[in-house]
Amino acid sequence: MNDKRNSVAELDAVAPHPGTHRRWPALLALAFGAVAIGLTEFVPAGLLPEIAHDLLGAEYTRSPSDAVAHAGWMVTAYALGVVVGAPLIAAATARVPRRRLVLALLVLFVAGTVASALAPGFTLVLVARFVAGLPHGAYFGAAGLLAAKLMGPGSEGRGFAVVLSGLTIANVVGVPAVTWLGQQAGWRTAYLLIAGVFALALLAVAATVPDAPAADGSPAAELRSLRHPLVWLTAATAAIGFAGFFAVNSYIAPVTTEVTGLSTGAVPWVLVAMGLGMTVGNALGGWYADRDLHRATLLGFTAMIATAVLFALTAGTTAGLFTGAFLIGATSLFLGPALQSRLITVAPGAQLMGAAVNQSAMNVANSLGAALGGAVIAAGLGYRAPAWAGVALGLAGLALAAAGFALDRRRAV
Repeated sequence: MNDKRNSVAELDAVAPHPGTHRRWPALLALAFGAVAIGLTEFVPAGLLPEIAHDLLGAEYTRSPSDAVAHAGWMVTAYALGVVVGAPLIAAATARVPRRRLVLALLVLFVAGTVASALAPGFTLVLVARFVAGLPHGAYFGAAGLLAAKLMGPGSEGRGFAVVLSGLTIANVVGVPAVTWLGQQAGWRTAYLLIAGVFALALLAVAATVPDAPAADGSPAAELRSLRHPLVWLTAATAAIGFAGFFAVNSYIAPVTTEVTGLSTGAVPWVLVAMGLGMTVGNALGGWYADRDLHRATLLGFTAMIATAVLFALTAGTTAGLFTGAFLIGATSLFLGPALQSRLITVAPGAQLMGAAVNQSAMNVANSLGAALGGAVIAAGLGYRAPAWAGVALGLAGLALAAAGFALDRRRAV
């Protein structure tokens, strides 16, 4: 409970309370930055066949499935950039005013995404994707803290949910639209468009988000938070458990075409279904996390495991594919605000580090899920196999979450 009071106290130091007429434009601008992040993170899932054909042509001719699995490193490289960048930037910028930090991070996103679109070969594209991932965690940390303050005391879960809503909006509208564009005009054109969205987000934040001082912290204080065992246990819970979602999401395109037997034109609509689920799950998860953080986490993992089983069993039918995609999106994003709030709570005095570490953990999950999904496909187990890998990862996450809460109870006695 003391950690929770410390979290609220630090949020109170983050930013001024603007009036309602300024609050919502600022919140929407912060969420719009997350829309662009959602595009750069999730668009490769729908364009892996096109990316493989363009960058790995000889391998694609020999074995399309091997080339698609190899192209999955596009997802992994970005995720590794997040993992490296989130804690380093959080520590280095502990005293940087939050608005200024968010603007600088958006500039880095623009540069990294343009480089991803223009790099001439697969290796250089991977390097550019790594660079583009560096600001991801710090953006969600700083923007989430600003949004939580703008929402008011006791609204940490909903504040982070507002920023995370940008990811869900991206998956409902942006990812399917940009995926379609990439299928028609090439994946590089799609990434140039994403860079343009980042530039618009930069202008929106500059115009609407009020000046906000940094919290009264230091790089040393941010780094000291990493000494807490619960920080690492909670990060491991997110990294391993949430990888179940990415194991499914990263290979949704070949499941649609090779398992269900639909055309490539159906891929954007499957992504719409998943994005709608993410929107519903994120909204419910933010509300529930502010009321019962422990129950929200355990319920979210249980539901995610069940829907991954359903997806694996029914993806061969159109109804099963779309229903499973919706439910996987909903149950996974239900977990998002709870896991973010949990790391904020167990990292007292280091709000930005706690929020950034959560994003590192999520992108370890992204990397792990994509890599494991690619491995089981390359092993000849078929395109349903990543969903079963997701079940195993979700079970591990549930066990880790339960262990963390049990440790909480022992410490409270």
